[in-house]
Amino acid sequence: MVKRKKTYSIIMLTVICLGAVIMIYPLLWMVASSFKPELMIFTDKSLLVREFTVEHYIRGWRGVSGTTFPDYLFNTLSVVIPVVVGVLLSCSMVGFAMARLQFPFKNLVYALIFLAMMLPLHSTLIPRYIMFKNFGWMDTYLPLTVPGFFATQGFFCYLFIQFMRGIPGELDQAARIDGCGPISIYVRIITPLSVPAYLTATLFSFIWTYDDFFSQLVYINKPTGFTIALALRQYIEALEMSAFGVLFAMSTLSLIPIAVLFICFQKYLVEGIATTGLKG
Repeated sequence: MVKRKKTYSIIMLTVICLGAVIMIYPLLWMVASSFKPELMIFTDKSLLVREFTVEHYIRGWRGVSGTTFPDYLFNTLSVVIPVVVGVLLSCSMVGFAMARLQFPFKNLVYALIFLAMMLPLHSTLIPRYIMFKNFGWMDTYLPLTVPGFFATQGFFCYLFIQFMRGIPGELDQAARIDGCGPISIYVRIITPLSVPAYLTATLFSFIWTYDDFFSQLVYINKPTGFTIALALRQYIEALEMSAFGVLFAMSTLSLIPIAVLFICFQKYLVEGIATTGLKG
């Protein structure tokens, strides 16, 4: 039995390692290609960089049509940061109300949250586009940021609900004896104990908004307002058809913030996934 377990572990470890290599190879190839001369990117498909150059990074950093890569990064953060703040505020309050309070039609609200999670984004695209156009919000970041303050993302509501349900209810009772109301309980009791849920929601909302291409493509048309997701397409269209080196270089730079966040807080991502499925 011991030999069988060891053999099984070796086989599984080998399969996992092969799968990891297959998954990460395109990323490594992109990084390596960003340091190769343009003519060698597709002729030399190995991960070895035989002729090292940083020209692609220099050209990409200068940007397109007077808009530099730092400008694209600033535009991206101008969208990501308000969305993260809005998600944390609105979804945590919804989670607290659903997990700790009693009010009429609570089950109906809970069902609507599930419905929002299952409803595809594209099914509401046209009504939202017409609404935001009538508001005069086109070519601004308002269609991308304002909905985050109204708990429109059911996943994060469900995340906070499940996590806050795991906090002992005796803490609420003790706080009420001391004279705390629902707001005080939310701010002084539940919020400090829900730090893992807040960090998980921060990471997920940051990554999803940072990588969002479709919504930004719909509502942002001015090149000066492009985010990184939209700007990467600009490098091919505005420079030349053979500007893949610049594209790979800027793609590599755009992955750095997400990679740093994932490496530093990966345990909270795992905990967040486990929280949404196991607690409650």
